Amino acid sequence: MALNKSMHPRNRYKDKPPDFGYLASKYPDFQQHVHTSLAGRPVVNFKEPEAVRALTCTLLKEDFGLTIEIPLERLIPTVPLRLNYIHWVEDLIDGQKQPRRGIDIGTGASCIYPLLGATMNGWYFLATEVDDICFDYATKNVEQNNLSDLIKVVKVPQKTLLMDALKEETEIVYDFCMCNPPFFANQLEAKGVNSRNSRRPPPSSVNTGGVTEIMAEGGELEFVKRIIHDSLQLKTRLRWYSCMLGKKCSLAPLKEELRKQGVPKVTHTEFYQGRTMRWALAWSFYDDVIVPSPPSKKRKLEKTKKPLSFTLPEAGLKELQAKASALGCTASSPVDSISALLEKTLTDLRVLHKHVPCMKQEQSLFLTAVENTWIHGRQKRREGSRQLRELPRAPHCSQTSSFQTTMVTAVPATNPASQNQSTQSSNAPNQTASAEELAGLQQPEEQIGNGASSNEMSKEQKESSVSVEDVDMDSSTSTEAVQETVPKEEPAAASEMPSKQPPSPAAVEPFLFKCLLNVMLEESDVVIEMHWVEGQSKDLMNQLCTYLKNTLLKSIASP
Repeated sequence: MALNKSMHPRNRYKDKPPDFGYLASKYPDFQQHVHTSLAGRPVVNFKEPEAVRALTCTLLKEDFGLTIEIPLERLIPTVPLRLNYIHWVEDLIDGQKQPRRGIDIGTGASCIYPLLGATMNGWYFLATEVDDICFDYATKNVEQNNLSDLIKVVKVPQKTLLMDALKEETEIVYDFCMCNPPFFANQLEAKGVNSRNSRRPPPSSVNTGGVTEIMAEGGELEFVKRIIHDSLQLKTRLRWYSCMLGKKCSLAPLKEELRKQGVPKVTHTEFYQGRTMRWALAWSFYDDVIVPSPPSKKRKLEKTKKPLSFTLPEAGLKELQAKASALGCTASSPVDSISALLEKTLTDLRVLHKHVPCMKQEQSLFLTAVENTWIHGRQKRREGSRQLRELPRAPHCSQTSSFQTTMVTAVPATNPASQNQSTQSSNAPNQTASAEELAGLQQPEEQIGNGASSNEMSKEQKESSVSVEDVDMDSSTSTEAVQETVPKEEPAAASEMPSKQPPSPAAVEPFLFKCLLNVMLEESDVVIEMHWVEGQSKDLMNQLCTYLKNTLLKSIASP
């Protein structure tokens, strides 16, 4: 579970993330959803609804003593995010231990906000729900946790928010209301078709939830505006009105709406949970309430300066050092060996790099990326392998029983002109066949079938060919592995080699980005950090960091 140091200070998961290994050993229902990563750590696949549900139920049981049931076809809440909201409401009402009354608009099947608020702080809740299935599950979850004296689940008509729910309770003043509104206006938004950035990566977790839970007419913007409209009539019946938002773009127009309506007290905050971010808005008609300050810009600035990093565990360092030694690295320290492997990968990716001075027992490289050579590498290798499999095979020849060789440079032995042309091409410097180049060669059948037989082929021609069966068709085959199946040409004479030296990484223009890569030893592990310097997009550095991490971890996992 990816967490974040910017979570609410009182969130129990801020500095102590869940121990999946321990939870798996204690809860058999959760154990079946825990797997071991390439780094040897227990992980959960958040794309599987069953795994997400098992994690939520396990955390509620382990940390709060709550036993709940959630159907897979309804929204499965994440516990750290809900805790952030609960703690912020504590800040709003100034004191979490006093008896307080709250309203949860659309409590869902889990009824998680009332269950957490009642268990942690002894709050009284009025939980509303429009969906029949969610209402039945929420009622059951309250009853089986013996919290019926603190939580009242009520079924309300469709499109009802606050007005109808409070008709029968004219004398009660509530301290707050909470709401996790439907984020999307239609199916296209729910699928991310109308995302503000088409290049934005897909969410890391599965999207579950019923229609009424994830979609509403006009999306979350119109939904919250309806709550604002109700609050203008109820006013001091609630001390604080609040909603959680899934889109940052909804925050400004809602604050503007509150300003137009003359609401005196308005504030907002941000909820961080790993790569997930949410926003919350709150307003009040009371003059004596204490308004928590919005998040400061200073904290945002500090967040942007945080480097990207990943850790190589001690258990895999010996294998990486052995691999570095096989590549000719004579260094004995893990830091130097890892640095050598990183330099090899950066060279293969054509990322310019040079050593810069650093502290002892560290290695530091200044990187300049001028082209994106790491994105979609796996897809490219798969496409290259697929095209290799589709290359036409040579027809049966009477002079040879089995001639299934695909020529890198297929030249009939009886064609001197073509042979001379091939010789000139093969003598070009630094010309090796990549997987994509091999896949792009479509050999005419008559060129192979009418050429010389395998017995008449010269030794040089046989060495310049590669058999389809000899090429590893596994999707994880690297370009280097394919290149190794093709004999490389002898380098040209020293006098013919270009004398121009490669440019300095810091002097290249234009470029995608520049960053500083540090390799350091922390206790018995090796940590790699990437510090942003300048460039077009930090997402590109994030992609490269992920590529380097996966490359090293794959080396540990491979036999």
